[in-house]
Amino acid sequence: MTTTIDKQAKQASWAKAIAKPASEFPLTQLSTISGQIPENLKGSLYRNGPARLERGEFHVGHWFDGDGAILAVHFAEGQARATYRYVQTAGYLEEEKANKLIYGNYGMTATGAWWQRFSKSSKNVANTSVIALPDKLLALWEGGLPHALDLETLETFGIENLEGLENRLPYSAHPKHDANTGEIFNFGISYGKNAILHLYRSDRNGKLIRKNQATLAGLSMIHDFVLAGDYLIFCVPPLRLNPFPLLLNLKSYSDSLAWKPEEGTEILVFDRHNLELVSRSVAEPWFQWHFGNGYSDRDGNVVFDLIRYPNFATNQYLKEIASGKTKTHAQGTLWKMRLNPKTGEFLEMSELCDRGAEFPSVAPDQVGQNSRYTYLSIHRPDAVINQELFGAIARYDYQTNKLTEANLGKNRYPMEPLFAPDSSNPDTGYVITVVFDGDRECSEVWVFDSDRLDSEPVCRLALPSIVPMGFHGTWRS
Repeated sequence: MTTTIDKQAKQASWAKAIAKPASEFPLTQLSTISGQIPENLKGSLYRNGPARLERGEFHVGHWFDGDGAILAVHFAEGQARATYRYVQTAGYLEEEKANKLIYGNYGMTATGAWWQRFSKSSKNVANTSVIALPDKLLALWEGGLPHALDLETLETFGIENLEGLENRLPYSAHPKHDANTGEIFNFGISYGKNAILHLYRSDRNGKLIRKNQATLAGLSMIHDFVLAGDYLIFCVPPLRLNPFPLLLNLKSYSDSLAWKPEEGTEILVFDRHNLELVSRSVAEPWFQWHFGNGYSDRDGNVVFDLIRYPNFATNQYLKEIASGKTKTHAQGTLWKMRLNPKTGEFLEMSELCDRGAEFPSVAPDQVGQNSRYTYLSIHRPDAVINQELFGAIARYDYQTNKLTEANLGKNRYPMEPLFAPDSSNPDTGYVITVVFDGDRECSEVWVFDSDRLDSEPVCRLALPSIVPMGFHGTWRS
């Protein structure tokens, strides 16, 4: 069900970013607040996230329910242009015309009388991530197919099936792109008597070239996976979906999930080339939204990192974000895992950093390979975890085990940091994030030297309107 908006909640500094629906802006030359745009920063930053959390008198039920909007920032010749547009999904257009919430979603049921809800169960909000193909941008949402957009203007073309996806099969918001081969790997989950994991291997243009599937142990949810050398690894959390209240539109998908730690975490390892199952095992219970990166070591084992939570309380915290006031304590930390892919046995599980963190990412050309650095969103040292959003970004160095933190200042909230290579020397580069300033109530693009993250940003750019904190993005050179 929808929830009435909490006006008092808007007092939280970060909540000012979501206090009202975000405003689009056309392709605009960005002005420089400080520093100078590097001449060798050439490419486009794309970011996705929920930009409208209310219509009329009602608020969405969960942060995941907001309509997706894309920010594009194009860098060239020491200048930057940006545009921000809602993805024109069918559900967005219908609700825009009606000026009310109609559809259910991850954390809410459809509006109207119960007998009217069956034809309005959910909409594709296209609000989670993006992937840039040579001729189009895909706005991703894990409950359905992606939407294709123009790379420059962000005009919505429509639903994209990648020349092979069936209309009812979802395409996850966390594809993995191997920069060396150009291959793109992804998955989707469908539900019936059992949960089915669908695996996809595509070429560099996104065209599907191989599919496979596997049955999961229970009706669980998977948000992300990791590419590690020759393997795709899935850690399936001990969540169990009760389908009956969901099918009857009595509960949302989120409210139909139960945490069952006694079931353990199911580990599935697949061969990346033929998508065949290599091993299946069960490990101790934990939950993760996101993986960082993975690789194969000299002994043939796979090493990967993730943000690990002890339970599913993180879902309640994310639900509360939509109201502008959080109270649930849910802290994830960076962990390193070492796994024998042939047996599914874990050889190592270790916490690398005890700071609350999320949104791990690596340089695009190092996905699936041994990478020295992982970039993260983290809580400020003085943050009250259950009341704040991430207030800093950092780089974790696996060689020195050192965390280098960028101090953004109080009441500033960055999005997921992304690495952008130097066009003249791809071994070096920049870290880009979009920052909401809660005191000045504005959004900016901050560019850091990746090797001097604890120094002042190379430049800060003013955006024409507030871009609410979102989820994921990508860099396209």
